[in-house]
Amino acid sequence: MSARLDALSAQLDAPLLVTNLTNVLYLTGFDSSNAALLVEPGGRATLYTDFRYADAARAVPGVEVEMTKRSIMSDLAGLLKGKVQFEADVLPYRQWERLSSGSAKLVPTHGIVDAVRAIKDDDEIAKLRKAARVADRGFEALTAETFVGRSEREIAWRLHELLHAHGADELSFDSIVASGPNGAMPHARPTDRIVDRGTLVTIDWGVRVDGYCSDCTRTVSTGGLPARLREAFDVCLEAQKRACGSIRAGLTGVEADAIARDPITDAGFGENFGHGLGHGVGLMVHEAPRLSTESTDTLEAGHVVTIEPGIYLQGVGGCRIEDLAVVREDRVELLSSFPKELIEVR
Repeated sequence: MSARLDALSAQLDAPLLVTNLTNVLYLTGFDSSNAALLVEPGGRATLYTDFRYADAARAVPGVEVEMTKRSIMSDLAGLLKGKVQFEADVLPYRQWERLSSGSAKLVPTHGIVDAVRAIKDDDEIAKLRKAARVADRGFEALTAETFVGRSEREIAWRLHELLHAHGADELSFDSIVASGPNGAMPHARPTDRIVDRGTLVTIDWGVRVDGYCSDCTRTVSTGGLPARLREAFDVCLEAQKRACGSIRAGLTGVEADAIARDPITDAGFGENFGHGLGHGVGLMVHEAPRLSTESTDTLEAGHVVTIEPGIYLQGVGGCRIEDLAVVREDRVELLSSFPKELIEVR
């Protein structure tokens, strides 16, 4: 973890107080529900936590450890001096009040650790690849079973069982199983709706393995489809393939998004693709960078992102096709391997 602390400290012109617990975990390997980490420009790092985590904290290499009361910010208010940066996106206002009661000059920052965390090293990519493989195998087992006549909720629970059976430590988020008109909702929750014949079923699922997440979506059919629904799937698939074949390091998040959005718009479905093309994945299932019309990010080699266009037809149905991919200098390397062409389940 010292390399990560070094990479962060090299970017700092003043100490940074890290309070995002996922960032603390990333930088030190310390997994706790109550911690803060002060990283200084020269490389010094101090880990603050309470008595409950004392032994685990002292085992962390490369950091100094200071025990605090359970209210860490109250203690730090009396300890911190001078200019101190803090993670404005994650520090609750009440905690900021406690911290600001001391003499330190607090300076809000945004995304400093996130930018470091977004570039995955080989070990992280290996864990992400493993998570994607586990997710693929669990889903493959699901598609060998019957869909028609089962509820969305039942299928989601069965997928949960199969993912654990194939090696998942846990789910990285609650799986989406959306059939028929429910498929028009990008973040539909599984319901008691019974899956009918002749419709699309969108399934979005992911697992966590060795701390790292996967994220994948496939849309399957349960038989012959209405023409408009089949057209939407075909357009979505070609847009997704186009993005997978064109995205590379150096593109902005807006440019990457446009690769898939433009053909969807040209086909008359622009108003039916209302979310961004993708997002970063790592220790969390949603992290930097973003691929969207509002993104301010530029893709770099080592980013791991989703590529997930969707088309949603209110009252009719919808589809989304999503791969997890590593951004390389001249291409993306797909970690998802389950076929994305339309398959029929019974």
